[in-house]
Amino acid sequence: MTDAISVIQREHNGIWRVLDTAEALAREYRESGTRPDRALFAAIFDYIELYADRVHHPKEDDYLFRLLRARAPESAGVLDELEAQHEAGPGLVTDARVALERYAADPAGEGEAFREVLERYLAFQRDHLRLEEKEVIPLARKVFTEADWREINRAFADNDDPLFGERQQDAFRDLHQTIVNYAPAPIGLGLTRETPQGPEAERFAPSAAPAEEALLSVSGLETYYGRIQALRGVDIEVPRGQIVALVGANGAGKTTLLRTISGLQPVTKGTVHFHGRDITRMTGERRVAEGIAQVPEGRQVFGPMSVEDNLVLGAYTRGRSAAVTRDLEHMYELFPILHEKRHQAAGTLSGGQQQMLAIGRAMMTRPQLMLLDEPSMGLAPLLVGEIFRIVERLKEEGITVLLVEQNASGALAIADRGYVIETGTITLSGTGSELLADEEVKRAYLGM
Repeated sequence: MTDAISVIQREHNGIWRVLDTAEALAREYRESGTRPDRALFAAIFDYIELYADRVHHPKEDDYLFRLLRARAPESAGVLDELEAQHEAGPGLVTDARVALERYAADPAGEGEAFREVLERYLAFQRDHLRLEEKEVIPLARKVFTEADWREINRAFADNDDPLFGERQQDAFRDLHQTIVNYAPAPIGLGLTRETPQGPEAERFAPSAAPAEEALLSVSGLETYYGRIQALRGVDIEVPRGQIVALVGANGAGKTTLLRTISGLQPVTKGTVHFHGRDITRMTGERRVAEGIAQVPEGRQVFGPMSVEDNLVLGAYTRGRSAAVTRDLEHMYELFPILHEKRHQAAGTLSGGQQQMLAIGRAMMTRPQLMLLDEPSMGLAPLLVGEIFRIVERLKEEGITVLLVEQNASGALAIADRGYVIETGTITLSGTGSELLADEEVKRAYLGM
């Protein structure tokens, strides 16, 4: 059965990426002084109108918001604000289209006006998405009944409804492909492609990567174990929807950084921001409720308890509900071996199976950010590959991942971005592929 919340979150992720693409294109045109590609920007605005204003918003208004008003009357103020934003969205896109036409006709005179209109619209959409993700989705998971979810999920699965059917999906794929193919590499929704040759080559010259929306931002972080300083002014960012790898030797500070982010290790200096909100002094349990989950080094499953009880324990803060039951079934779909062994004591599982259980237990909290500490540690080579495929699956599920690993080659191979940490200090950063090709990384961590 279609999971409506998963559909909404996937659409959110798509909209986030397109907003980043629009921002990066505007920056490129400003820096290069070139005339904007009207067709490409038109495709971006079409995408936003189709999936934000014509499809995504009506689905939320008709199903999610309607039922939420009934189950949680205290949400009326937030829902009124969101629905007003739904109404305002098309007008703002129209303003951006008009400004684009003026910009295309007069790049020198209208560029700044277009960028101002675009920036207002991007900020508007991002604020809207943040409000939904912070207020609406967590509340829906808390208050909806099993019957509510059946109604919503059944509606989202109705392929005959114009809002959900194949025609809309085809239009989505066409617009997505247009943006990927014609945006200058690597701007196209974070993807790369062949750079055209000949007269088109200059137009499609590589430009700076898009400014990604940081789900997690760590700045100037310091912490101590007694008198020993473990982290020394650490700065990292984890963009929404990406896998970020943190690699380094034993004792470099990798686990300490994860423990500090999750609230288990106190911060001496610096800040931790999640969703743009300062959580530096927030308790660990509050961070879990906000959407941060950690899979600790060594799995640390509860050995005497059954596999199923371990999974259900992951949803402890959510109570026992139909939503938890659905999530449990989803874990069994992701990890069939756990379903097969669901009545066994967790301590009887193999190392790889225990790692799957630890990841599944963390997923039962419905996290937005997953902190994975050495998930491949102690596993046979074949199982290591399987664990890294599971990490990639987390990204497909819409979960942002911060991955700590000594297996630098495996971690960086699947990472969108990576950091190298040495003695509590970030010494290198870049895309996963850039770090894999770095001579210093090869020598120190890849044995090359």
